Amino acid sequence: MPARVHAILVVRPDGRTSAALHLKRTLAALGEQQRRIDALTIVLCGEEDGLREMASGSGAESVITTGSGTRFAAAAALATPRLTGDAVWLLAQDTAPEPEALARLAGALELAPSVAYVAPKLVRWDDRTAIVSLGVSMTASGRTVGLADGQLDQGQHDGDDDVLAGDVRGLLVRTDAWRQLGGLDRALLGADEGLDLGVRARLAGARVSVVPSSVVAVAGDGVAGVSGAPRGPGAQRRALSERTARLHRRLVYAHPVALPFLWLSLLPTALWRTVVHLVAKHPLLVGIEWAATALAFVRVGSVAAARGRIRGARRAPWSQLAPLRVTRAQLRERGDDDDPDAATAPVREELRFFVGGGAWLVLAALVLSILVFAKLLAWPVLGGGALEPLRATVAQLWTDAAYGVRASGLGGAAPADPFAAVIAVLGSLWPGEPSRAIVLLWIAALPLAALGGWFAATRITSRSLLRIVGGAVWMLAPTFLAALTTGRPTAVLVHLLLPWLFFAGSVAHRSWAAAGAASLLLLAVAACAPSLAPALAVLAVVAIVLAIVLRSGRGVPRLIWTLVPTAVVFAPLAWAHLRAGTMLGLLADPGVVWAGPQVGADAAGRALLAAGFPTSDPGGWGLFLDGVPTWWVPLLAAPLAVLALVSPLTVRWAAGAVMLGVAAVGLGTAFAVVGISVSFSQSVPVPLWPGSALSLAWLGVLGGALAALDALRMPRLAVVRSVLAGAALLSIVLLAVPALTAVARDSVERDTAALANGPDSTLPAYVAAAGRDDPDVGTVTLAPQSTGGVAARVVWGGSDTIGGQSTLSATRTAVSDADRRIAALTADLITSSAGDVVQRLADAGVGFVLLAPAATPESDDARAFRLAAVTALDQRDGLDTVGSTAKGDLWRVTAPTQPRAHDEASRSRAWAIAAIQLAAVAAALLLAVPTRVSRRAARRSSRIVGPDGGEIR
Repeated sequence: MPARVHAILVVRPDGRTSAALHLKRTLAALGEQQRRIDALTIVLCGEEDGLREMASGSGAESVITTGSGTRFAAAAALATPRLTGDAVWLLAQDTAPEPEALARLAGALELAPSVAYVAPKLVRWDDRTAIVSLGVSMTASGRTVGLADGQLDQGQHDGDDDVLAGDVRGLLVRTDAWRQLGGLDRALLGADEGLDLGVRARLAGARVSVVPSSVVAVAGDGVAGVSGAPRGPGAQRRALSERTARLHRRLVYAHPVALPFLWLSLLPTALWRTVVHLVAKHPLLVGIEWAATALAFVRVGSVAAARGRIRGARRAPWSQLAPLRVTRAQLRERGDDDDPDAATAPVREELRFFVGGGAWLVLAALVLSILVFAKLLAWPVLGGGALEPLRATVAQLWTDAAYGVRASGLGGAAPADPFAAVIAVLGSLWPGEPSRAIVLLWIAALPLAALGGWFAATRITSRSLLRIVGGAVWMLAPTFLAALTTGRPTAVLVHLLLPWLFFAGSVAHRSWAAAGAASLLLLAVAACAPSLAPALAVLAVVAIVLAIVLRSGRGVPRLIWTLVPTAVVFAPLAWAHLRAGTMLGLLADPGVVWAGPQVGADAAGRALLAAGFPTSDPGGWGLFLDGVPTWWVPLLAAPLAVLALVSPLTVRWAAGAVMLGVAAVGLGTAFAVVGISVSFSQSVPVPLWPGSALSLAWLGVLGGALAALDALRMPRLAVVRSVLAGAALLSIVLLAVPALTAVARDSVERDTAALANGPDSTLPAYVAAAGRDDPDVGTVTLAPQSTGGVAARVVWGGSDTIGGQSTLSATRTAVSDADRRIAALTADLITSSAGDVVQRLADAGVGFVLLAPAATPESDDARAFRLAAVTALDQRDGLDTVGSTAKGDLWRVTAPTQPRAHDEASRSRAWAIAAIQLAAVAAALLLAVPTRVSRRAARRSSRIVGPDGGEIR
């Protein structure tokens, strides 16, 4: 037995009131030891009078006071010069040894002269049967593995002896070994200190043993070892310490030849682990990974010093450690990756998509869609309304979605509308003919809406009938059918995306997978309908507040993340609008600016909005009945509205109230945007489309109605529930009849639908052919106005496209330098005063001049202007007449055109913006990817959200 044992007791209160209680118990435990300690040195980290008095009255030979930020390794180093014994016992304020602990440790050390240190069994402070640590090892990659951590002590490890290392708390180390090894490594930040000391002891030719009969209770204050639990408060601090320690040990233990390569691989490894953390749904570890990598990357001196200590004491080869490492097979055998609660965890019910009628609903919707849009099957390009062709190639689609020069005008580089990225994704689904993707979207719209509505209903009810009703009503909602028949792609996409946003967003607080999916869906919805962004932001803030109040903050980081991709992607556009003084332009409807039919801002229009109709002809019944009064049409939506209104009075009151809140926010947004104009089409203001906000209102009303019907749970009320659901569905089906027949009737009755076959390009075929593969082909289009003026603009590529539109241009209220330049070119083209105008066109990259036909009926002023312009252009040197086309009269610039200007600063800015935006979207995608663990966790909670709906908390 060692002649003298010198104990080092480190105390660091860190503002904890429990520090004094823990220290009191530890000092009492030291006084009760069967084998008394021979000397005690207390290192007090921080100034606290109560602890100082306790330390002074403990009988310690010396009390060392140091700063509050001193870690355990540094504190032990301060006490090392005062060591007088043959062994040093490492203790902290929260390590209370049982009376026979030191005697058994000292006995084990005496019986094994080759052992450098012995480690006790660490148990929980308040539960002696729960093992905290009994031996530590590591894998071949350096991962720390506790050999018995978290196990119930049933004596299964009482025969353990030889280990690679032990937890630093309670170690009894030979003093000569302690000095030879250089003590603890301060660069480990408190993690893996015992493991590192054990590795160095093994390399020095010594052994390490555990003494299971020596028991020490630990509270986990973090004075010695890592602070905080793997989950809960302090988890991130613990993770930072552990990751920093692992990277530091990897560099310290590396072969000299491999060391520079490992050091250089730190940053690529951090990037790879970022992806791994996101896929594993641990985004909070991403920042920790980079912080630990940065520390390891710059602490070259600490690595060199640690390698020097190993080199000075080493007597044995590294191969001696191999038998003591933990292999992958042993890890699998230990079941470290198994879920201990999997067997007893509740399992959610089956989805029942096929047996519950969901598949039949989608199939019926597909058949209905083919009947409704039969003509579209033969159309290569969908036109009419706010529809235009897409770019000819996928590369051009994504170019329009990036920061750079826009597809129209002579302006410089500017950020793209996020909607352009949505169009790029859509067009990439049919890369051979991107424009056909819009045709397919229209044909698939009804079944996709039914599918989305059905899945959204699974968050409210488990009843198959109600889910079918939810899918059917959502498919037949008046605002959706109005968007389909009038050719509004943004509104169609919003209606298709909203149920999936509700499906994912309603459980975003539960898992990172749902939060990642919800963040992408929120971005897509906001990109298609920026006017909905404030409403969605309000709902997100309410969800965060409810999570704080009702769930003690659990899930708040996930809910906050749902807003991050949208904020990142919209930031460049918002900054551009701020600089242009058109912040309200952020709310503008993206895509083609089109003044289509919609309700007005008067009392009658607002009444129709309140009834859920975005156009002045409710459901198309006015045109369908040709003059018959339609005051009764809004009453068809009454059954659904009444059910939604009574939902807060049922047992599903919480779900009903939330869905009514969603409906109120959507309806309020529709009322706020109706009649507001932020975009202009040839100087004519175009109001915002309120239909997207009404889609949100319809989602809330439908959800409330389903909650009310689901509340009728008693068996004797089943018939009542079915009758009410059938009545609500039947009224919506009747309401949809005119819209569903509008495309078919358009062949007989004109103007029942705005959809048209094509065109393939908004420019003549000659220009379209030249610009198909060259987006830098410029065309000046001159459109005579009814008042005698002209609207001039420059189009790049083979056509105006949906994705090539820019809200920055459409919402501009002040004349820009590019506008003045176009106006000067136009004025010089149609007059004879400027002889160099054609050369200026060529220098700007413009190769064609198109005189478009005036709006019908053509006014006298417009006709006079057109004839004068034709004469002037025919006489202009440097212009060759191509001929008259359906798109107008076309001339070609004969002079060689210069490439369109792309300055290097804009290219660099474009790459930086794209990198940041893609990083945010990629992070959301990685979070949204389901894993085995995330699917297993999802199965433990009900699909239905809210109390009285089956949610398992």
